[in-house]
Amino acid sequence: MEFKTGPLLAQINSPADLKKFSENELEQISQELRQYIIDVVSVNGGHFGASLGVVELTVALHYALNTPYDRLVWDVGHQAYGHKILTGRKERFPTNRILNGISGFPKISESEYDTFGVGHSSTSISAALGMAVASHLKGEKDRQHVAVIGDGAMTAGLAFEGLNHAGIENSNLLVILNDNCMSIDPNVGALKEYLTSITTSKSYNRFRDDVSAVLAKISELGPNAHKYAKKIEKSIKGTILRQSNLFEALNFRYFGPVDGHDVKRLASIIKDLSAIPGPKLLHCVTVKGKGFALAEKDQTKWHAPGLFDKITGEIKKPVIDKPQPPKYQDVFGHTLVELAELNKNIVGVTPAMPSGSSMNIMMKAMPTRAFDVGIAEQHAVTFSAGLATQGLLPFCNIYSSFMQRAFDQVVHDVAIQNLNVVFCLDRAGLAGADGATHHGAYDIAYMRCIPNMIVAAPMNEEELRNLMYTAQLPNKGPFTIRYPRGNGVLPDWKRPFKEIEIGKGRKICDGEELAILSIGHVGNFAVQACEELNTMGINPGHYDMRFVKPLDEVLLHEIAQKYKSIITIEDGCLPGGFGSAVLEFLAKHNYQVQVERLGIPDEFIEHGEQPELWAICQYDTAALIKTAQKLVLARPTNTVAS
Repeated sequence: MEFKTGPLLAQINSPADLKKFSENELEQISQELRQYIIDVVSVNGGHFGASLGVVELTVALHYALNTPYDRLVWDVGHQAYGHKILTGRKERFPTNRILNGISGFPKISESEYDTFGVGHSSTSISAALGMAVASHLKGEKDRQHVAVIGDGAMTAGLAFEGLNHAGIENSNLLVILNDNCMSIDPNVGALKEYLTSITTSKSYNRFRDDVSAVLAKISELGPNAHKYAKKIEKSIKGTILRQSNLFEALNFRYFGPVDGHDVKRLASIIKDLSAIPGPKLLHCVTVKGKGFALAEKDQTKWHAPGLFDKITGEIKKPVIDKPQPPKYQDVFGHTLVELAELNKNIVGVTPAMPSGSSMNIMMKAMPTRAFDVGIAEQHAVTFSAGLATQGLLPFCNIYSSFMQRAFDQVVHDVAIQNLNVVFCLDRAGLAGADGATHHGAYDIAYMRCIPNMIVAAPMNEEELRNLMYTAQLPNKGPFTIRYPRGNGVLPDWKRPFKEIEIGKGRKICDGEELAILSIGHVGNFAVQACEELNTMGINPGHYDMRFVKPLDEVLLHEIAQKYKSIITIEDGCLPGGFGSAVLEFLAKHNYQVQVERLGIPDEFIEHGEQPELWAICQYDTAALIKTAQKLVLARPTNTVAS
């Protein structure tokens, strides 16, 4: 489909083109940019509200700064659609998040304007500070370094670590706080309340006007404004109110709050702030979803709504002619409430993902027993550990790739102390269009190496329910349950709970010569492959191992003694994963069995639809069939391979 741009945006292929327009034309350019984002995302999907909220800020930044020489670092990269369009990717923007198209996030290898790859939040201040210090050491005194942090990213510990360090470095750093009171769901915590008090305070409105007057004076001083920085700083500090002490105490010069949708004023302010040395923070108040009424009204729903009618706002849903199985995340949410009704010690914890993980179901049903701790995965884990020391049983729900950020806390605060915390890792495996930063490729490998940890994966919704039930039984210790993004396979999923014996797999079907060992949802690929292989005269056995740690060694002995060849299949990385665990067992017991491992290879996988990526990584049904045919035709004898 061809997408048309407005007459001014059509002329812009780089920030240099943008600078050819007058300040009075910036508002129209912003309107055209916003409309182009709406046009493309409504048809192709993607993140929506976050980029709409920073359209004016994006235009102002590229108008006022000398990018890419000046370094612009975006936090929570789904804010950066407008940035991509203005920096030479306008024609390719319709390929956003599509296989072989541009990434949905800034990416160093994609453009010189993408100064830092960002998929996870709260990294911008640290990264921009590193760039600023490097520029200082190289004598590049005229180079600006700007971190745009928003969508809840300021709640993470890393953001405060960056602020703390930046306050003692005399580096050319400007932090722009995009304050829209949202991440995917509404922001939570004391910082959110603090920022709200600033934006609603009458005294702060007066303070904002004082800042405006000071900035106007800077503009009048012209190119030598930096010579007067100390005088100006003294004047500004005289107007600083007590409420701003949070950032002032960290040695930042605080400016704001300012209207994040006044593009002309933003451009002027950013130019003026470039003349002031040292760390600065500009507080911009924006509206997530700005310019699309429905997105402004329901910001969570319109964070990434899928395809929709840009005129009516109707979100388009695929036509379904038969009952569909639920999403794994929804099975988790409903099951957690059921279990919490049975077990008064159960509590829920999530780091800023209540709707994405379906923890919002428990938050609605039991608001005092479910906690959204903000974008703070490390805190979520150690908070859960603290709850567990007092006899509560936390279900800590985190996306697999986000759990990587809290690995030390899992080891030190949970596993060493053998605390009963249940980690439910959503989006395990290849997550799809968000790409490498969001694929849950490594949790099997990094969880199974931790002593005391149980690691399990359900093949379907019933198994997920039973694993959750098992994990909340007494004295289970640290327990990890991983499951993928998307739907399961059982429309009639709500069945009575059954305890699953820890470390016990199950035989799906018996076979000859060849055994397929699966872990998790990909076991359904094996079911399909076995059916097709049977029509070809090949009869593999299939075993759903259910646990990566502890492995079902009784079942593995049985398999190794019966079959000449084994295929392992997993939705995780091959190095250190489930297949590696099987190989370790076979080597330990000196079994001479040929093994082929299917899973995510030792490389970062780009974005695309899940079935496309499964095929690329060669662990879908077709890959299983092909591998089985190869092994059976080869008729291996007394060899071990990986």
